Amino acid sequence: MARSRWVARMISATLSPALISSAIAVAVFTIPQSASAAPVTYQSEDATVSQGVVESNHTGYTGSGFVNFDNLTGSYVEYAVNAASAGSHSLTFRFANGTTANRPVNVTVNGTPVVSGLSFPGTGAWTTWQTVTTNVTLAAGTNRIRTTATTSNGGPNADSLTVDVAGEEPPPGPGDTPVAINGQLHVCGTKLCNERNQPIQLRGMSTHGIQWFSQCVKSQSLDALANDWNADIFRISMYIQEGGYETNPRKFTDMVHGYIEEATKRGMYALVDWHQLSPGDPNHNTARAKTFFTEIAQRHKNKKNIIYDIANEPNGVSWANVKRYAEELIPVIRAQDPDGVVFVGTHGWSTFGISDGKSETEVFNNPINASNFMYTFHFYAASHKDNYYNALSRIADRVPVFVTEFGTQTASGDGGNDFTMSQRYIDLMAQKKIGWTNWNFSDDSRSGAVFKPGTCAGTSFTGTGVLKPAGVWVRDRIRTPDNFQSASP
Repeated sequence: MARSRWVARMISATLSPALISSAIAVAVFTIPQSASAAPVTYQSEDATVSQGVVESNHTGYTGSGFVNFDNLTGSYVEYAVNAASAGSHSLTFRFANGTTANRPVNVTVNGTPVVSGLSFPGTGAWTTWQTVTTNVTLAAGTNRIRTTATTSNGGPNADSLTVDVAGEEPPPGPGDTPVAINGQLHVCGTKLCNERNQPIQLRGMSTHGIQWFSQCVKSQSLDALANDWNADIFRISMYIQEGGYETNPRKFTDMVHGYIEEATKRGMYALVDWHQLSPGDPNHNTARAKTFFTEIAQRHKNKKNIIYDIANEPNGVSWANVKRYAEELIPVIRAQDPDGVVFVGTHGWSTFGISDGKSETEVFNNPINASNFMYTFHFYAASHKDNYYNALSRIADRVPVFVTEFGTQTASGDGGNDFTMSQRYIDLMAQKKIGWTNWNFSDDSRSGAVFKPGTCAGTSFTGTGVLKPAGVWVRDRIRTPDNFQSASP
């Protein structure tokens, strides 16, 4: 909707490129990770290298450089990796391969072969860095992980190795978190259902753009969201343009990884929002989306709390082209995570075309050819009255729909709040089990941001004293749980 485009223009105009870059650099490290849950990255230039050299002549690497394997069979890089506990771990190798030929390696752990011929395909240029992930079993303590070239071309340029617990589930704790109760979600008919096939309604908050308001996503604010607000779901809003993902894919992908882990630790569902906005045709970013969601799904596919939102607000584009994009991208996620629920935005700023003067029948008559997915709908109650309300009611009876973004104010994300119309929407969504996330969990100056300006610089996020009127209102409605909270696991 026009709201998001206007916000993007205003913030981009008020923040210099240098300030945006600095904010992004800091934001990757905003949330402290626990020793057991956090992925740990080992730079290749610090590893043991045989028949290879450390270089820094190709941009885009992390750390102080990368390893250039000698072009021969048997050259290797060996990492000394510490595992807090024995068990299955994921290994994510960041690399570049400027040729068109695959440069496979064999992986050994403590001298034992574990992966044969791990593929490192061409990335298009030596300055284009991608990742490959595989799972291995590590012993508690120090492990020697060696990657050895298997062809005369040697290995790829090796930037780093990131080690994480493979398939990590939420840590033991109280059994009444949303994920502990509901487990792996799936779409059943027109509803979102838990692992017991019970239709449920998830309620939660969306971040503002993480390139601008990462300071609002920290341990204390997420603790408040999970434990004071009792939120079920946390939407991670990663803009693609507007100073977002395209400016530094590695940094923003790592930010999302960290936020997923934090939601997981608190038992909330993590909604990964591919926040394409301008240009409005999601096909503009298909290649970027494939790269991003492949890595996200590889890393988190065994978690039960991941939901993929592949198109935020398609606009200025036909439904046929949105459908084409969805049918190209959903299989990319399914190849890594066959069970994850996927959300797809609809044309007209995710209004099923209503904002374009059309009707939802265009989607009904030409549905996406996929399963276990939901369409998304957005509204702003002070702007979107009966026409939108009645459309949402009709849509929910025909296809699965989730409201991934709404506000109590105008479509600009600002202005006066219409709590009466907002309550009508809340009642409708409760009646029809339509899940929702509210825009937005930040201290932006606009009325749609829930925190008073300056709140995010501090550490206090609980209660109503730090909230604007819209924040007080939406917190109260999130705190009233769906009846799944009292269901038996």
